[in-house]
Amino acid sequence: MSPKDWALTLFLTGLPVIGLILLFIWAFGSGANPVKMNYAKGALILTAIIIVLYILIFMIFGASLMSSF
Repeated sequence: MSPKDWALTLFLTGLPVIGLILLFIWAFGSGANPVKMNYAKGALILTAIIIVLYILIFMIFGASLMSSF
Protein backbone atom coordinates (compact mmCIF):
# COMPACT_ATOMS: atom_id res chain seq x y z
CA MET A 1 0.00 0.00 0.00
CA SER A 2 1.21 3.46 -0.81
CA PRO A 3 1.32 6.32 1.71
CA LYS A 4 -1.72 7.83 -0.04
CA ASP A 5 -3.67 4.60 0.53
CA TRP A 6 -2.69 4.56 4.20
CA ALA A 7 -3.70 8.20 4.65
CA LEU A 8 -7.10 7.50 3.11
CA THR A 9 -7.51 4.35 5.20
CA LEU A 10 -6.69 6.17 8.45
CA PHE A 11 -8.98 9.06 7.53
CA LEU A 12 -11.91 6.76 6.77
CA THR A 13 -11.44 4.68 9.93
CA GLY A 14 -11.46 7.89 11.96
CA LEU A 15 -15.07 8.59 10.98
CA PRO A 16 -17.32 7.39 13.81
CA VAL A 17 -19.87 4.99 12.29
CA ILE A 18 -18.55 4.71 8.75
CA GLY A 19 -15.11 3.75 10.02
CA LEU A 20 -16.45 0.85 12.06
CA ILE A 21 -18.49 -0.43 9.11
CA LEU A 22 -15.47 -0.18 6.82
CA LEU A 23 -13.32 -2.07 9.31
CA PHE A 24 -15.79 -4.95 9.23
CA ILE A 25 -15.89 -4.88 5.42
CA TRP A 26 -12.10 -4.82 5.11
CA ALA A 27 -11.57 -7.46 7.80
CA PHE A 28 -14.06 -10.02 6.55
CA GLY A 29 -14.52 -9.10 2.88
CA SER A 30 -12.90 -11.12 0.14
CA GLY A 31 -11.61 -8.32 -2.10
CA ALA A 32 -9.48 -6.35 0.36
CA ASN A 33 -5.72 -6.02 0.32
CA PRO A 34 -4.18 -8.56 2.78
CA VAL A 35 -2.30 -5.78 4.58
CA LYS A 36 -5.49 -3.75 4.99
CA MET A 37 -7.33 -6.90 6.08
CA ASN A 38 -4.83 -7.55 8.89
CA TYR A 39 -4.93 -3.88 9.91
CA ALA A 40 -8.73 -3.98 10.09
CA LYS A 41 -8.74 -7.16 12.19
CA GLY A 42 -6.24 -5.64 14.61
CA ALA A 43 -8.20 -2.40 14.83
CA LEU A 44 -11.41 -4.33 15.55
CA ILE A 45 -9.70 -6.28 18.32
CA LEU A 46 -8.44 -3.05 19.92
CA THR A 47 -11.87 -1.47 19.56
CA ALA A 48 -13.49 -4.44 21.30
CA ILE A 49 -10.97 -4.25 24.16
CA ILE A 50 -11.59 -0.52 24.60
CA ILE A 51 -15.37 -0.98 24.61
CA VAL A 52 -15.11 -3.70 27.29
CA LEU A 53 -12.88 -1.46 29.42
CA TYR A 54 -15.34 1.44 29.09
CA ILE A 55 -18.22 -0.79 30.15
CA LEU A 56 -16.27 -2.02 33.19
CA ILE A 57 -15.31 1.51 34.21
CA PHE A 58 -18.90 2.75 33.88
CA MET A 59 -20.17 -0.21 35.88
CA ILE A 60 -17.64 0.39 38.67
CA PHE A 61 -18.31 4.13 38.89
CA GLY A 62 -22.05 3.60 38.52
CA ALA A 63 -22.05 1.11 41.38
CA SER A 64 -20.04 3.46 43.57
CA LEU A 65 -22.41 6.33 42.80
CA MET A 66 -25.48 4.21 43.52
CA SER A 67 -24.02 3.01 46.82
CA SER A 68 -23.33 6.58 47.91
CA PHE A 69 -27.01 7.48 47.61
